[in-house]
Parts: sequence; C-alpha cells; structure tokens
Amino acid sequence: MPFINELLADNQQQNLRAAPRTTVSRFEFEPDAIAQRLQQRILGQPAALAEIAGSLAVVKAELGDPRRPLGVFLLLGPTGVGKTETVRLIAEAIHGRADALCRIDMNTLAQEHYAASLTGAPPGYVGSKEGTTLFDRETIEGRFGHPGVVLFDELEKASDPVIRALMNILDNGQLRLSAGNATLDFRNSLIFLTSNLGAQAAQRLEQGWGRLLPASWRQQLQQRRQVRALHNRFDPEFINRLDHRISYRPLGAGQLDQLVDLALEQLNQRLVRHQVQLLLSPALRHYLASEGYDRRFGARAMARTFRHQLEPVLARTLLERKPAPGALLRADLLQGKIVIDLD
Repeated sequence: MPFINELLADNQQQNLRAAPRTTVSRFEFEPDAIAQRLQQRILGQPAALAEIAGSLAVVKAELGDPRRPLGVFLLLGPTGVGKTETVRLIAEAIHGRADALCRIDMNTLAQEHYAASLTGAPPGYVGSKEGTTLFDRETIEGRFGHPGVVLFDELEKASDPVIRALMNILDNGQLRLSAGNATLDFRNSLIFLTSNLGAQAAQRLEQGWGRLLPASWRQQLQQRRQVRALHNRFDPEFINRLDHRISYRPLGAGQLDQLVDLALEQLNQRLVRHQVQLLLSPALRHYLASEGYDRRFGARAMARTFRHQLEPVLARTLLERKPAPGALLRADLLQGKIVIDLD
C-alpha cells in the first residue's frame, strides 16, 4: 500500500502547514507553578530559584540536546539552606509526591569499591546477572509527560571512581551496567547534585573581615571561593558536564520570622491527622526564633528546636488531654516553659 501511505503522509504535511503554529510541549508540568511553590517554601534564595525556574522553562520548551539529560544542576551552598528541599519540591510538583525521585546519598559511596553500587557487579561476581544497582529505573526514566528526577546528595563526599562513573550519565544520558545486560536511560531525567564545597570558607568570611564588606561584594567573594573549591575537588572534564552551577546563600537573621512560620506550617500539616491546629503566642514565637537560629545549620536548626522543645509538650497534650476534632491548641511561654492550652 505504498501509494496510500504516501497520500496519508502528504495530507498530514498539508494539515501541518495549514494549522496555526503553536508551541506544544510533551511535558505537563508548569515552570511558573513550580517557581511559585519553591518561592513559598525556600527562603532567602531568590536568585537561585529564578535560575532554576528559567532552566525548567527551557526543558518545557524542549530546547535541550535530546542526546543528554534534560538538565544537570549543581546546587552549591551551606547545609540547611534548602538545596535538597528544592529537589523534593520539584519532584512533588511534577509527580505529586516529594519522594518520587531517585536519591543517591554520596556520603555512603566514599570508598572506591562502592562504584559497583552504581554500575552493578561486573561479570563473574555475585549479583551480576540480576543487574543490581542503587538506581531505581522507574523514578529515573519518568514518563513521557513527566521527567524523572535524580538527586546525588553531598557530591563531594563520593570517591573518585564513583565520580567517574557519573561521567557518562552527565554526558550522554546513559549508564551501561558492568554486566553488560542492561542500560539505564537518563535522557528524560532532571539530574540534581548538591554540595557543601566552599561553605566553610564562606562561613569564615562571614565571621571575619568579610562581614565589614557590602553584601554584594561579600556574595561575590563567597561565590569565588565556591568555584575555587569546586575546581580543587573535581576535574575539568566533570565540571564541563554541568549545565548549571547554582549558589545558595546562608540564611540570615532577617529570615527568622519566616523560618518560624515555615516550621509551624509543616507541623500543622502533620497535625491534620489529629484534626487540630496549633497557634503560637508572640512570646513563644520570639523564643523559638532566638533558640532556632544558627547560621551554620540554617533551617535545620529551627526544625531541631521545634522537634526538641515544642513537639514533646505537644505530644503530651495530644496523648493526655485528647483534644476534640477541630480544636485550636494555643502554645505560650510562661516562666521559661512552653505550655499548651485548649480552646
């Protein structure tokens, strides 16, 4: 039926020429919606989030090289500033679940022989036929309209053989397992790598003479030290495979109120199962803000303060007083102690 096939193809071409030209993407996520979600949950990082949003728009428009991953992002910055949380929020926006990603903790791959955890055991070794690897194929490859999300956390702690095992993934989007029986495809994946490289140098700058400089100068110096630490740790061949190097800034005292709000919002989300809501008095908010601020640990310090000081009192209230569904719990600070009353 060659004639019929040619006729159908010709009709299709005529319809395409007659139709109005519109940009249609196979991806169903909306970069602006993801950007809004990130801005609501990630504090003090407007420049970093704007760069990520712009890169997601490029992915949505399908302007990238189809022979490589959709995007390779290195997120640089001190602990507790939202690097890992950014990736979890992106996975949640795309797939509906914050855990819908393949997360590899590079801290567990610090020894050379752990490279086989990524590439699988070579022929002749136990597990070679099964192609066992840390990667989860489903979360890596995603679906036609939903890209996979991959996170390599704390990149700098991995051994050199593990870093070399990543080279092909970042370059051509494929990883051939050592046994030769399977290939993992990352060409429909958003790949994120996080690192604390340069964070200690930036912290010394903040605590030393650098604190006397204007904020813009201080930020430029911090970024230069990050870049220097990056080049000291990784070979140029690896660095050249990164599409985006995005710097996260340390959280400052100006974000304290927002940190309290964010920690309270997350706690109230967990209280939904108890059908109650927690409110904080101004005195307790001030106390938690002062106790929960540590520039070295960012938002994690606030979460730890809530977990150690507020949540035990809240737990006893729920277990002993059994508030009715819909109750408002009011937490206050009286004589240095946290107390919770029921409406």
